[in-house]
Amino acid sequence: MSQELPKNKNKDQEVDLIVFFNLIGDTLSKLFNFINSIFKAVFSIVIHTIKIFIDGWKIILGVIVIAAAVGYALESTRPKFYQSGMLVKPYFDSKYQLVNNIGFFNALIDNKDYEQLNKIFNSDSTYKIDVKNIKGFTIEPGPETENDRVLQYQDFIKKLDTIGRLQADYEIFIENRSIYHGNIFLITAKSDKKDIFKNLTFGINSAFTNEYSTSKKVKDTLLYKIQREKIEKSLDQVEKLQDIYVQVLQNNADNPTAGFKVGELPLTQEKAKTKEFELLTKSLALQDQLSKLDEKRITEDVFVDVISSFQAVGSQKTSLLERYSIIFPMLAFLILCLFYLVKRIVIYTNNYEG
Repeated sequence: MSQELPKNKNKDQEVDLIVFFNLIGDTLSKLFNFINSIFKAVFSIVIHTIKIFIDGWKIILGVIVIAAAVGYALESTRPKFYQSGMLVKPYFDSKYQLVNNIGFFNALIDNKDYEQLNKIFNSDSTYKIDVKNIKGFTIEPGPETENDRVLQYQDFIKKLDTIGRLQADYEIFIENRSIYHGNIFLITAKSDKKDIFKNLTFGINSAFTNEYSTSKKVKDTLLYKIQREKIEKSLDQVEKLQDIYVQVLQNNADNPTAGFKVGELPLTQEKAKTKEFELLTKSLALQDQLSKLDEKRITEDVFVDVISSFQAVGSQKTSLLERYSIIFPMLAFLILCLFYLVKRIVIYTNNYEG
């Protein structure tokens, strides 16, 4: 009895293995059949599509040629527009007024207020232009490096509290920042006359100033004078102390071990030399501050720096959506495909018997 049990157990295991392998075989077979049916369906669609093109190539080619001709004709009669760009770097927060004035210029152009435009873009000292040739302006942030974006992010998080800094994400900030975060701006002018752009500079320059920016420039000028006077006084005091230490060192050069005083402070010669070095370091630091202050004043003494002005002759740029000789044939082909698809659905529906 004990010998028969292991034999039955082995037979049951063999049966289970056979069933398991049969299941695997059936599953693989179904999978291969499914993949095969997909390939057949794709192949059938490709063959039917090729057959449609072969049977109706004359109609398809004719429709595409006619659509291309119509698109080219419409493209040729369409008015030509030219554009040119100007890179500027505003100061004294005049960038806010600049963005607003560009919108104001566009509003005047849309409303055909040529009298107001003439007052802005023409003067007695500039070449007269026909403001009707101006078709619009756009403004966008100028070119920037990754370092510029990082500096903008650092300036932003400085204004936040501790919790806000933890929640501020760099990628989200870069994606959602406004146009005002930049320091360099690209102004693009559009016109139907290609050689008008150089004469637009006068009107664009008037877009930077307002009462706020003028007042801020005056305040910055006063602040510059106060800071410079403060640094100069500190530098003068340091230089006087340097002269005192040098004189004391010279008077005691013959007796290096003797002590001496500066005012009421007793000092050894070694300490005097240390103090002299500290004063020299302080003097250099103050001179560096003064140099940076003067440099900032020189570079930011105007409302705007023109990095790159308008070109003498604008360039003609056409977007893909305006290339009718390409768009029309593509639309015509899509309409033909849609028409054939609808036709096949109607035929299949009429012949369907359920």
